[in-house]
Amino acid sequence: MAAIPTLSDVCERALRLPCSPVLLPRLIQVLQKEDAPAEDLEAVIRMDPSLAGATLRLANSAFFGGGSGSQVDTLGEAIMRLGHKEIYRLAALSLAGRWLNQPVQGFRMEPGDLARRSLVTALAAEYLAEKTQRVDPRMAYTAGLIQEIGKLAVAYACAEFFPAIRGHCEDKLSTWQQAERAVLGYDHAEVGTALVRRWQFPPTLVGVVMYQPPTAEAPGDLLPLLVTVHAAKFVAATIGAGVGEDGFLFQCNGPLLEEWGFNAAMLESVLPAVLDRASRLLQTKLTTGAIEL
Repeated sequence: MAAIPTLSDVCERALRLPCSPVLLPRLIQVLQKEDAPAEDLEAVIRMDPSLAGATLRLANSAFFGGGSGSQVDTLGEAIMRLGHKEIYRLAALSLAGRWLNQPVQGFRMEPGDLARRSLVTALAAEYLAEKTQRVDPRMAYTAGLIQEIGKLAVAYACAEFFPAIRGHCEDKLSTWQQAERAVLGYDHAEVGTALVRRWQFPPTLVGVVMYQPPTAEAPGDLLPLLVTVHAAKFVAATIGAGVGEDGFLFQCNGPLLEEWGFNAAMLESVLPAVLDRASRLLQTKLTTGAIEL
């Protein structure tokens, strides 16, 4: 067996993939300004042809009035029709989703499973943020989408070591993340943190990727978002969309969730609404099948 790649090796291999969400931090920076002119958004979106095409398609969809014969032909018009909120969601889904939708070896996942689980987590985080009003729902959505972004990088570079990780889980009754650290010397959260730093993501989102699972000792200004995303991850695992062999082997900080009001009854009560949002977004791809983004 080959030598275990270093954390730096894993990141360098991942950074060479053509689907990295490197534009997302730039869009977040623009969209955080409520009065950001459409020209600023257009300048960034034009740098990604796939995102530009998706923006025009969404603006011309029946949901946004395109079916009534009122078509828009330019990216600027599409941005004005959609507004900041929809552009934010579309950009996060398009840019991060393409990364997450890459084929994943080692986790015994079907095509699309990593993206599917991340999308359901994002939708759950958004809904919980709306319900509790502690954090910005847009930030919660993006945080839920990217919080496991390091998993693809680990699978891409270290798939041949997954039998040893799997064996450690079985022998030691450990979580998947604990087994990654024992076998590789690092885990997907550390890899993800290194990647989002290289991509210059905002510090808040870097923290979401880093503090997995969150504890009460995490930075106080990050805790509302960390706990919201952690609760969302539990909701997504309960729904079961895109759960690979590692999906139920994560460490859930139940006492912290309880402390913040995310008790069993509350989380159970949000399942129908989150499932409805996920079903509308993914339709027939909620449980299986590759996802087209």
